[in-house]
Amino acid sequence: MRAIWKGAVSFGLVNVPVKLYSATENHDVQFRQVHREDGGRIRYRRVCSIDGEEVAYDDIAKGYETEDGEMVVLTDDDLAELPTSSSREIAVDKFVPTEQIDPMLFDKSYYLEPDKAAVKPYVLLREALSQADRVALVTVSLRTRMTVAVLRVHDDVITLQTLLWPDELRQADFGVLSEAADEEVKPAEQAMAQMLVESLAGDYDPEEYEDDYAAAVQELVQTKLEGGEVKAAPEPEEAGGEVVDLLAALQQSVARAKKGRGEDVPDEVAEAGDAGEVEEEAPAKKAAAKKSPAKKTATSKAPAKKTAAKKSTAKKSTAKKSPAKKSASKKAS
Repeated sequence: MRAIWKGAVSFGLVNVPVKLYSATENHDVQFRQVHREDGGRIRYRRVCSIDGEEVAYDDIAKGYETEDGEMVVLTDDDLAELPTSSSREIAVDKFVPTEQIDPMLFDKSYYLEPDKAAVKPYVLLREALSQADRVALVTVSLRTRMTVAVLRVHDDVITLQTLLWPDELRQADFGVLSEAADEEVKPAEQAMAQMLVESLAGDYDPEEYEDDYAAAVQELVQTKLEGGEVKAAPEPEEAGGEVVDLLAALQQSVARAKKGRGEDVPDEVAEAGDAGEVEEEAPAKKAAAKKSPAKKTATSKAPAKKTAAKKSTAKKSTAKKSPAKKSASKKAS
């Protein structure tokens, strides 16, 4: 395991240097969106919902949407003024009875590992928690935000479990239960329900349960692999073609800049610039040639062509699909 945080637990005058490890991992089945015909990965672009143009990563800011749909844009300077914390201390505030912490408040779990020189105070805190049947209520700064958590013992290891804020728990406001408040349960029904509980009483054994869906997916995938039902990833094209594309894009940019200032443009540069203008004036041809890595790269380098690139995307369904060309398109993007 790899430590995700380093700091120290402090209680009283005692400091225990520790490392933080994630105590859980997600085993949910993960699928990818792919092209049905050739298995190519589906890529998404950052497009503005107002002008429809692709937005560079540097031009993306954080926005807060109000309940009535208004958007408040927050700058880096705004965010810098927010209260953040970079403390490396897990400060014990108090030791509280275990039953006072509602399990609904538990969020994420982490393991705490002591430094080699801090094993003794670590064991001291572990034994104190175990014998007192209490959990340590602490504050800790994770990802620059201060949060409340508890320390408790699990399998001789001190664990840290972050807690949700009380207002993050939703209220179970069900009208049907309110209407049924006057429903009376007969003693015979209550006795029979209790008998059912006793007949199904037992101990929790995690080995008795299995994620049958994940197992079925793995079996299905293995069957397809053994049957040869695999979409081979297209071979990437040589990097040499990209150099030519970059040169063409630079020539077009120089030609446009010089024309805009009214300066003379060298013949070879003018030809490259004219070629770029022809592409922009003929979106139909651009759509047909969308799979060409040369034109794709030129488009990405020239912001003025964003609109034309968008139109060609709309005509993707009419373009002939080819695994080799699709790979070039992915690589250029």
